[in-house]
Amino acid sequence: MSSGIRFAKGHGTENDFVVLPDPDGALDLTPARVAALCDRRRGLGADGVLRVVRWAAAGAGAPAPEPGVEWFMDYRNGDGSVAEMCGNGVRVFARHLALDGLLPDGTGEHVIGTRGGVRTVRFAGGDGAGGEVSVGMGLAKVGAESTATVRGHAYAGVAVDVGNPHLACVTTTDIAGLDLDVPPGHDPALFPHGVNVEFVTPVTGGDGDAEVSMRVHERGVGETRSCGTGTVAAVVAALRQAGRESGDVRVGTPGGRLRVTVEPDGTTVLHGPAVVLARGELDRAWWDGLDSGPVTHNG
Repeated sequence: MSSGIRFAKGHGTENDFVVLPDPDGALDLTPARVAALCDRRRGLGADGVLRVVRWAAAGAGAPAPEPGVEWFMDYRNGDGSVAEMCGNGVRVFARHLALDGLLPDGTGEHVIGTRGGVRTVRFAGGDGAGGEVSVGMGLAKVGAESTATVRGHAYAGVAVDVGNPHLACVTTTDIAGLDLDVPPGHDPALFPHGVNVEFVTPVTGGDGDAEVSMRVHERGVGETRSCGTGTVAAVVAALRQAGRESGDVRVGTPGGRLRVTVEPDGTTVLHGPAVVLARGELDRAWWDGLDSGPVTHNG
């Protein structure tokens, strides 16, 4: 009988994750182990880790379980820090649950616990095996205006809370030319735990064909090919800049296309692909040989 540790690898518009099935919360998932898994040279390589755990077994760092919600997405950034939410991660997490037969049959919607609150997912086609996954992302809360700084140039933006903190900057600058190899500067008083920063083009097109393009620098990770919560924040900011409170907007990211629906009441839905592409086992000796220091929390 194998003593290895099961994993899967998946991505949502090339925002990629290592998925660790751990239903009973038995894994000691330390920052060092997360960082090693996500390292693209000494590990499997990923932007983050999704631990699949029953909410009741998620441990002291998780919020109290809510009735009727079995599964909890314990999300960790690539540097090992704990994060509240990940929109692309929720879709990959839901796809994994569906492919492993861990969701009830015959229901159109499924609920998943996260540190950012309960999220409802729906599969296009109904069975979860393929097609688009939609996630109810809740209310996007617009906060104070602020700026992000890249190579000494300030970009005006607005704080948007999507269960985790964002600074979304709508700009006519050629976003493809921005240097995002280092974290953009931000106001630490407004974002004491760090912030995800989006650079987004103004909305083009009207109802039915609205679209924007976006790049994102994620705290604890760096620039990623896509970011689900960042996509929502970017669309909310771009619609606001256009004088619109709601809409359905396609979003082009370096990793692919997503779509965000903002309802008149401010609630949001993220639509996009989710792929589980590989499964395997981690070597137990490799896992046990990594530092087992305490888990730290980012935000």
